[in-house]
Amino acid sequence: MSDEEIGFMSATELTAHYGSGRLSPVEVTAAVLRHIEATEPGINAMAEVTARQAMDSARRAEAAYRAGTARRLEGVPVTIKDLQETAYIPTRYGSWSRKDNVPTVDAPCVTRLHEAGTVMLGKTTVPEFGWKGVSQSPLTGVTSNPWKAGYNAGASSAGAGAAAAAGYGPLHQGGDGAGSIRMPAHFCGVFGMKPTHGRIPNWPISNNDLATHMGPLTRTVKDAALMLEAMSGPHPWDYTSLEAAPLAYSSLLSAPLKGRRIAYSPDLGHARVDPDVAQAVAAAVGVFEAMGATVEEVTPGWGPKGPELARFFWPATYSAKCTLLPEWESLMDPGLVAMIRQTQGRTMQEFTLARERRFAYAVEIHQFFTQWDFLLTPAVSVTAFPATQLQPDTWPRHDWDWLGWAEFSYPFNWAGNPAASVPCGFGADNLPVGLQIVGRRFDDLGVLQACAAWEEARPWSALRPDLKRSGIHREKT
Repeated sequence: MSDEEIGFMSATELTAHYGSGRLSPVEVTAAVLRHIEATEPGINAMAEVTARQAMDSARRAEAAYRAGTARRLEGVPVTIKDLQETAYIPTRYGSWSRKDNVPTVDAPCVTRLHEAGTVMLGKTTVPEFGWKGVSQSPLTGVTSNPWKAGYNAGASSAGAGAAAAAGYGPLHQGGDGAGSIRMPAHFCGVFGMKPTHGRIPNWPISNNDLATHMGPLTRTVKDAALMLEAMSGPHPWDYTSLEAAPLAYSSLLSAPLKGRRIAYSPDLGHARVDPDVAQAVAAAVGVFEAMGATVEEVTPGWGPKGPELARFFWPATYSAKCTLLPEWESLMDPGLVAMIRQTQGRTMQEFTLARERRFAYAVEIHQFFTQWDFLLTPAVSVTAFPATQLQPDTWPRHDWDWLGWAEFSYPFNWAGNPAASVPCGFGADNLPVGLQIVGRRFDDLGVLQACAAWEEARPWSALRPDLKRSGIHREKT
């Protein structure tokens, strides 16, 4: 097998090969590192490659297989998003202001991936402090979509989505505060899931009013389920983490959709959607009907209330970064600076009143789900566009507001529902399109089962970008 073929193998395939002795963790880790070297900087998904530490972990994993003590994900490569703290490995947040930041402890989800036996390959790129859905930062530059060089890979889990699509191993940790797992999954043609809020502990707790969720980006639903099992469970550092221990998600994925009640909203009553995206999503909805589900097109009453709230709270999330402006403004993302300045003059009373409206909005979403098992929507309104832009060419320009093409994500961050993006086809320029599947709060298993049913009906993991034809992958000379 070539390095690239090994890089595209799933976690379940790798552990089976490790168990049989056909492949070893050392061979696989070395192969994936070579594949990364051949593909970077064409994609630029990696903020930091930790090759030495990875090979040390791979050797320990190989010894564990020989000793019969291998853990569930022993020797399986993983990447960590560069917004997650990693002990003695730089965590730079895509910002020059954090270029020298080296934490001394791991975030809980990182610790748990280590405890499951994974081999950490390095840190993946993010926009500055994760502020936008576009794969570019002042510190690391543009992260390219593997399907088209120079195009948006989605964000803020930019490098994680690109790495998953490019075969940088099977497992990629992401975080989602307004779509930051689901957007890269959509743009890059992979699977991404934001579980119920608190399912995976988040530390340091993001200063965004509990909107951030940790989750997996993978090429198969089962690999995501394995990651969710490994990362989930209560943790004292996150007082919002759920008390329940994780289910054995990966062994419970098979479940019929016959008789399930599914709502489908092509626009949530307000969102603009490009025709090629709308067409791919509408075709996907028909598959759920063919699987026996009852599907009804709806216009949620809460939908049109979202945009005003989003444009109040998203800048508020970053208002505290104003302390960076005196020293770092010239080296910061101009869009982030413009958004920070948008918050000047806001009062505590305005924030409190808006928060009341947002809490009521979340309750409306949960009331909606008393009638439905799942909601289907586009994951994002557009296919990938140049990553040097905040908006596609045919969309209105704004100094900082990129949310217009991502209206389907943030409602479920505020409400805490599990939500996933599954590849459902291709749009303009043969660029991927994602279908969003949202479930009731706490029904992470149900969302995984619906995604697995879709994956079985319309397999996608074999659909890969041609890295050599695009000029991203370069052979060593």
